[in-house]
Order: sequence, then C-alpha cells, then structure tokens
Amino acid sequence: MTRVVFMGTPEFAVPSLLALYKEGYEVVGVLTKEDRPAGRGQKIEESPVKLAARAHGLTIQQPHSLRPPAARAELAALAPDVIVVAAYGLILPQDVIGLPRFGCVNVHGSVLPRWRGAAPIAAAILAGDTEAGVSIMVMDAGVDTGPVLSATYLPIAADDTTGTLTARLADLGADLLLRTLPRWLSGKLTPQPQSVEGATYAARITKEDGEINWAEPVGLIERRVRAYQPWPSVYTTWNGHLLKVLRARAEEGSGIRNQEPGTIFAGKTASAGVATGSGVLWLEEVQLAGKRATPIGAFLQGARGFVGSRLPS
Repeated sequence: MTRVVFMGTPEFAVPSLLALYKEGYEVVGVLTKEDRPAGRGQKIEESPVKLAARAHGLTIQQPHSLRPPAARAELAALAPDVIVVAAYGLILPQDVIGLPRFGCVNVHGSVLPRWRGAAPIAAAILAGDTEAGVSIMVMDAGVDTGPVLSATYLPIAADDTTGTLTARLADLGADLLLRTLPRWLSGKLTPQPQSVEGATYAARITKEDGEINWAEPVGLIERRVRAYQPWPSVYTTWNGHLLKVLRARAEEGSGIRNQEPGTIFAGKTASAGVATGSGVLWLEEVQLAGKRATPIGAFLQGARGFVGSRLPS
C-alpha cells in the first residue's frame, strides 16, 4: 500500500485529504501549519486540515518550519512513498522535496503556468479571467514551477467570489488528484515542463489590499469585492468607521456626470450607488465596524447622512 504524507492547511486542501483517505491510501501523517489566533477575540484556531485529520484519527504534525534537522527527521520517520501538498503554506526545502521516491505532488488552484504563487484563485477573479482550474504538478525548488501531470478547467461565474470558487476548485482538485496519482505511481504519466510563455504570479494577499480606491474603474472595484471575499474584504471608511463592502454590482457608463469618485447617491427602491473613476458601484451588502453584515436597504434606514456623503479615495 502506498504510504502518503499529506501537507495542507485551509479548506481548499480538505477535499484532497479526505479523497486520499477514503480511496484507501495509507495516510501515515498530516502536516499542517501551527494553530494561530484569529477573529476579533484572537481565539486560538486550528486549521481545517487539522480538524479533518483528527476526525479520522490521522497522525498530525505542526512544525514551525521544515528547515530544522529535527523537523525533517520527524518527517523522514514517516517513510512516505509520496508527499501530496495542497496549499500548505510552508516552504519545502530541497531535501524534503527529494525525500519520497515518487516526489512531492502538488494540487494547485490554477492551470499552470498562469497564476503561480500563493493566491491564484483571487488573482483569476481580479484579472477578469473567464476560466479557473487546477493543476497536479511535481514540485521542484521553484514556486509552482515544476512539471505538470494533469490539469483541468471550469468557468468562473459572474457572481463567483474567492470563497465560492475555492469550494468548487477544491472538489475539482480532489477528483483530479484521484485520477492522476495512480497513473503517476504506476509510471504511466510523463511530467510535462511548464511553458515560459503565459506565466504569471499571484502574490500573497494582505489586509491592506482590500482598501478601496474609488478613482479606479468600476469593473476593477467590483472584481476586488469578489476576489477579496471572504478575506480580507474590501473596505472604505464612513463617519470615521470602517465600512466593508461585501456584495456590489458594477454599472459601466451609467451617465453619472460631475460626481467626484466616492460620492454616494440614492438609487431606486432603497439603494445606493458610489461614483467611481468610471461608472457606478451599486452597493448590495455592507458591514459597518462592530455591526452585522446588512443588505443595503436595511443599512440605509439606520445610516442617516450616508447618501450625499463622500467616501475617501
């Protein structure tokens, strides 16, 4: 039986872990990032992969880094035939990549070489791509530069957020992994080097990336709303308080004239739009700091002076 070590951390990785377990692979260990404080109360939070691994009685390791000899020795003691990686979040040193006889196989949330890096799904939405996908690749020393074993696409819906698209790609990746791994282990697949042409990089997202610049084109702002949902969410300030925009609709060429970017005006049936560098962003759901997420109609009932004010650019 093939001995598999799985490395992953967020929800994206869970379907791949469970697929390997249910398919009957011998998952001899699961590595995931350390528990960390999260949310307003900074309560210590375990990763989705850790929760899934514990629910199935799997051995869990949470090294701070894989570079110390002790961490590598602990991993080597598991004697994996193959390491499967899905959004782990730690860099794998070359001696870890070379440890198993079948190498390290990565489930990556894009069709490589497009969107190498830490945030490929958000990057695809932000760029206005019409398709996203998953690649199964053999890892090398570079950042998502290894040869590809298989890949598949799916369409990006007009209302997809990073949250909704990640869920679909996670399931797609698990399915592709189960179809690819047996062929790789049996020597029936030849890894295909990635093309240099078309390579793009998706940098890690920071909280600061969510700040809205109302002078940008409305289409880009709307894509930011979807790309940065559920985290970090796009935000602005109103009356000195942080205001998140959770859902919105872009209207190009709205006919609004002489409106400074960030100006809020009323629409029909309890709605509100914000002037941008081109077009109007119609707000659909917002969240004021310390409050619950609220549909814009309900928000307007309690936000006196909101319409007619101007949000900072």
